[in-house]
Amino acid sequence: MQTQKLVLTCPVCASKDVYYTCTPDCCFNHVCGECRTTFEPVTAATGAKVSGVVPPDPLPVAGDPTVACAKCYGIAVYRAGDETLVCAGCGAVLVLELTEVAPG
Repeated sequence: MQTQKLVLTCPVCASKDVYYTCTPDCCFNHVCGECRTTFEPVTAATGAKVSGVVPPDPLPVAGDPTVACAKCYGIAVYRAGDETLVCAGCGAVLVLELTEVAPG
């Protein structure tokens, strides 16, 4: 299954100009480059699992959006479709939720 980099949309202004601003051992704080809103994405497992997950090419860089897998806590989470995320580490199919929204 081919995947794409994770893309997050600002919950306030709907911009896709979103950056990851921390480290996975701390938190998953992201900031919108347009309106400066901050938020933290989290995942929930759907119960489904897939195999053969192929990470995107090129791989995400340090400031690209990222989130932890709800099952294995790895950060190799990528888009498999418009609303579907998959973990390349454990194969979990995930859904995304945005928390800790603080308008900029």
